[in-house]
Amino acid sequence: MHDVMRGTRVLEVASWTFVPAAGAVLADWGADVLKIEHPESGDPQRGLMTMGIMPGRSAGVDFMMEFPNRGKRSVAIDIANEDGRELLYRLAEVSDVFLTNFLPHTRKNLRIDVDDIRARNPRIIYVRGHGQGHRGPESGRGGYDGASYWSRGGVGDTLTPPGSEWPLGLRPAFGDVMGGLNIAGGISAALYAREKTGEAPVVDVSLLGTAMWQIQPDIVISKVLGMDDVIRFGDRSKGSGNPLVGTYRTKDDRYIFLNMMQSDRFFPDLVRRMGHAELIDDERFSGAAARAQNSIAFMKVFDDIFGSKTLAEWKELLADSDGVWAPIQRAPELYDDQQVRANGYLRPVTDSRGNEFELVAAPVQFDERPPDLRSAPQHGEHTDEVLRELLGLADEAIIDHKISGAIL
Repeated sequence: MHDVMRGTRVLEVASWTFVPAAGAVLADWGADVLKIEHPESGDPQRGLMTMGIMPGRSAGVDFMMEFPNRGKRSVAIDIANEDGRELLYRLAEVSDVFLTNFLPHTRKNLRIDVDDIRARNPRIIYVRGHGQGHRGPESGRGGYDGASYWSRGGVGDTLTPPGSEWPLGLRPAFGDVMGGLNIAGGISAALYAREKTGEAPVVDVSLLGTAMWQIQPDIVISKVLGMDDVIRFGDRSKGSGNPLVGTYRTKDDRYIFLNMMQSDRFFPDLVRRMGHAELIDDERFSGAAARAQNSIAFMKVFDDIFGSKTLAEWKELLADSDGVWAPIQRAPELYDDQQVRANGYLRPVTDSRGNEFELVAAPVQFDERPPDLRSAPQHGEHTDEVLRELLGLADEAIIDHKISGAIL
């Protein structure tokens, strides 16, 4: 059984990417995720392509909507409408998880806070995604990954190369997808706790906390060592404690990253494969301590050697090396990576417009099987279906709700 969440229903009242990405992970794992959207505006992320913000060559694929919303059912309900809010409450009664990133004052005004939802379903797992956390003077402020994760959380500064005039630029949804994965893990643990104890926890995950989790070695080291700045591991001018961990440029201006932590173990085999066995007996490089002491000279030698051949040539020469290394790949090259294909990390999807493309599957597999993905739903695509299936509403009742403006 690889759909480990089958039979679990998630009621998602969220937008953009951070929290919806958690719903996408749970959908990959087999959960029934109901995405609640406003009947007129829907998730504002849907507007990125129509406003021309998406790259011009998107080929009609709304990829920023697809990857955090694949596999869900879209239910268009106006939860500010009394009838619509009642429908939401009734869906909460038949759901296991309530997932939201609405701000505290909005949850209060809409009457969808913890107590409101738990009044209708005391066993529901209530899950909140935040920018800066659920306590403190800024708990009510909004947050995106560019501000709360990348900037405030220290990730952007930590990853910025030494000597750069400007901090490194943020990649799309860089913190959102990691935060979403954290939320999915928290939901899984909360469901397990409910099963074991009968109690339903409230789950909180923030982008700020996610960032700090990811760069915790830098955070802890900076305090323990009394440093005002992080260690810039890419600063080659200062040498290296182990030059067999680092980046080297090839003849065709590509890069290889060596990750050989046990340098004494892998050094002899590596230099033989490189065609320079004489380095084994070079006193400057004869052991880990010597290589660290003479690391700048060592890196110069390796720069010259790696610069003598192309990436393709090095990939062939190092293919069966016991030491860990990897080419620094470009995103399009992952489509042709044999390990990506062998493990099903990219999965085919066809959207409602007939576009065929691939999405990255959630990085956890069960029973050695990658998940089968479904595309993101159209706005309100499943409203009638869900109200019939889960609430038993007749067509006449559905029409009445449409007339009242409660649903699309």
